[in-house]
Amino acid sequence: MNANPKIAPVAVAAISSGTPSGEFDNRQSSVADEAERAARYRLVIEEGPQKGSFVYKTLDRVTGEVVRQLPREDVVRMMDEGRYSAGTVIDTTV
Repeated sequence: MNANPKIAPVAVAAISSGTPSGEFDNRQSSVADEAERAARYRLVIEEGPQKGSFVYKTLDRVTGEVVRQLPREDVVRMMDEGRYSAGTVIDTTV
């Protein structure tokens, strides 16, 4: 056995991204667009009408519009009436 084996150089292959140079990658563009859209919104958590309840709102930073709200406004109004309890949605006594 040889104590000092000779080390031979190894050829290295270049790794490419899969797209020819100069061609626009649509995947990178869609990721950038998605990141920009996500940065446009912010989450606001408010205390609900009942003790221990919360209202989660997604707001558009540019327009100030409420994009999504959980629970919905209808449910928040029912909770505010005082007759509402979890699981009751329809009043069948009328």
